[in-house]
Amino acid sequence: MILKRCISFRLAIALWVPVTGFPGTTTTPQIIAQTIPAALSCMQWMPIGACFWLRCSFSGCSVRTSIKVGHYNPDLVVSTYNELGGNPWAEIRATLGLAQKAAATGLLGALLPVPIDSAGNRTEGTSERDHKNLVYRETDAIGHPLSSLSGLVAGVGLLCPSQTTSFFPYFQSGLDALSWRQEIPEIFYPASLIPGLRELGTWPLQTWGGVYPRTGWTTQPEEPKAAALNAQRAGDIVTRTGQPHVYAPVTGSSGSMKVWPPGSLVEKDRTTGIWQMLLPKPELTCDVFGTNDLASFIGWGGGRVDSEGDYVWNLWRPYKCCRRRGQRFLFDIDWISYPS
Repeated sequence: MILKRCISFRLAIALWVPVTGFPGTTTTPQIIAQTIPAALSCMQWMPIGACFWLRCSFSGCSVRTSIKVGHYNPDLVVSTYNELGGNPWAEIRATLGLAQKAAATGLLGALLPVPIDSAGNRTEGTSERDHKNLVYRETDAIGHPLSSLSGLVAGVGLLCPSQTTSFFPYFQSGLDALSWRQEIPEIFYPASLIPGLRELGTWPLQTWGGVYPRTGWTTQPEEPKAAALNAQRAGDIVTRTGQPHVYAPVTGSSGSMKVWPPGSLVEKDRTTGIWQMLLPKPELTCDVFGTNDLASFIGWGGGRVDSEGDYVWNLWRPYKCCRRRGQRFLFDIDWISYPS
């Protein structure tokens, strides 16, 4: 935890310095500016119950109550892109991109049959019968710039602290090169072999692709859907522990509050997490991936294609919490089910 805070503090100093962007790029101020207005739709704050505490002093003990609230936090900024080290988040690219590329090429380059520094949008094979829709992308999951700020204002009891630390790299596919490129060992998992298991969509009617194997390779003709599938896979990895990848799981302490943190991210389940697109089409609403767009003329990807092949999303996850009012937590009562 101390190491994580030190890394994030040093990154924060560098990342708050403005960086000039270019098409296909977003910056820290832009991410914050797009996140704040989206809170009206994505945060879904509401009082959901009450917590009961036992408070004791020299004069005796008493039971005190505090309001229990629920809301979504913007935990992670998940980016998918073509070039190793080329994260479209400009400040992350400037601070972590070169280090990621150097580590990946130096340590793992000789072990991989696929050139580790080659561009994305690669197709497998050369003949007309080969897989022309088989696309590879890099993916990063970084702590949201506002994550740590939520902990600072959580003391009032109306906001829950996030599990993530701002700017901390929870997942970088360049450092997870063996698993993210070679699909080992997940290629042998049942969800990778049986169609319909862990599917992003409604198989067999319509599907964006399988969550497993959780690698950078996707078979999807629509680029925005392929990028969304990569983002879902990265979110799936970092919200679980003990996965066969090089990453840091999203965990955190509740500090002075009683917090019920979100569970693992599950595809198509709004109660585990929702996505807000930041790039290329900034949106002020959140939703899950896997929309059935068969009846749409332009499809879900219409208007969301980036000319540079770069895509960025906020991942919002649901929290429940209440302010500490005593030395010992007794129990809680929920008025309504949250999230629902």
